[in-house]
Amino acid sequence: MLNSAWKKQKSCRTSPLLPMTPKKPQQWLQVVGHAGSFHVGDYGTLLKRFCEGEQQCYLRLMEDTLRPFVPLYHGVVQHGEQDYNMMDNLLTHFNTPAIMDCKMGSRTYLEEELVTARERPQPRNDMYEKMVAVDPEAPTVQERAQQAVLKTRYMQWRETLSSTASLGFRIEGFRKANGECQTNFKRTKSREQVVEALDNFVESNTHIVWGYVRRLKQLRQVLESSHFFKTHEVVGSSLLFVHDWTGKTGVWMIDFGKTVSLPPHHTLDHRTPWAEGNREDGYLWGLDNLIDVLTNILPVT
Repeated sequence: MLNSAWKKQKSCRTSPLLPMTPKKPQQWLQVVGHAGSFHVGDYGTLLKRFCEGEQQCYLRLMEDTLRPFVPLYHGVVQHGEQDYNMMDNLLTHFNTPAIMDCKMGSRTYLEEELVTARERPQPRNDMYEKMVAVDPEAPTVQERAQQAVLKTRYMQWRETLSSTASLGFRIEGFRKANGECQTNFKRTKSREQVVEALDNFVESNTHIVWGYVRRLKQLRQVLESSHFFKTHEVVGSSLLFVHDWTGKTGVWMIDFGKTVSLPPHHTLDHRTPWAEGNREDGYLWGLDNLIDVLTNILPVT
């Protein structure tokens, strides 16, 4: 826990800290992502390593209809020599929660990343090693000879392994209330595999599934009318699922480091299949499929 006073509260703060009331201490359960990116703050807050793009997204989201579906944002603080975005700790109001991270959309790379990688093609040994660790047969003869792959090739290959390309979302990992943690979903691709993983996460609890389905349908309705959503390419963002033994459930949009605003007068419907140049991300297509998969777990009534 971080109990020291913050060294500096920066001017981009969007909501005052003074009215915030102390809440019970709560750790942050990180299932995936870079270790050290998060710290638990006081007053039920979470500190995430500063990213300017993510800060700009949160500032806009605080003024959008999506505000109830993202962590409340409290500005930038400095701890040690590092800046952090401060937001609500979504686990604070749960009792020994189970959590799951679902990466949304039909791709997890920006169009700009493809352009940059093509302009400066550099065969990557590290990406080759990652590729053969998952599928030793994946590299071409040339890639095997070089012991390296281009970043564009690796990024597009990676999406075909999981349900990202086939369903528009993928499970990154989950942690159950008993501490059991599962993150090996790189090759969870078929609908049947996804259903099995989701059923494992909710432990076949129909009440929990109903809670998630209701929340996701509410989110979908708001997304379809949100100005922020229409005018942003939402890539690499996740849905955080949380439930506890009391039956309480919650779902929030998180991770906006790769979310970028579109050029003026350009909007997305987030369901049209992606073709390079149209900037569609498949977010709503994935959400439709996620709702459908969860609904099919429920008993027929």
